[in-house]
Amino acid sequence: MKFVIPLLGRTREAYLDAGVRDYAGRLGRFAQVELPVLKERHSRKEPDEVVKANDAALLLEQTAAASLVVALDPAGRTPDSEELASLLTGWEDRGAHTVCFLIGGHLGLHRSVLARADLVLSLSRLTFTHELTRLVLLEQLYRACTIRAGHRYHK
Repeated sequence: MKFVIPLLGRTREAYLDAGVRDYAGRLGRFAQVELPVLKERHSRKEPDEVVKANDAALLLEQTAAASLVVALDPAGRTPDSEELASLLTGWEDRGAHTVCFLIGGHLGLHRSVLARADLVLSLSRLTFTHELTRLVLLEQLYRACTIRAGHRYHK
């Protein structure tokens, strides 16, 4: 299985970038991981809806080869770690070879991304920055993969 997680801009905080790289590396033992960094194309003067639409266009370009598109949004389904592991198993059993996880920018995801998604998930009822969400998602994917493999990391 391959996980594609397009990043809207680079991870600016060094500690978050280190965590993202660490968990992407760990996760690489279980799945191929791609973290394409997308260059945001908007100015601070543009209305929020225009910024979200521009970000959506960048993100949706990354879904062309995806078997499954998962959007991360606070209103989405909130699985626990075991449920996420079960979702991964189910996707793999159904032949999903490339899963694309879409994280919005600082304004969240545009409605067009949510409409395109095969599944909308939430990592928490709490609000995280989009940069922290990258790290939390990678850690949870790693945790789900270790659960599937019967490793002790989850305990």
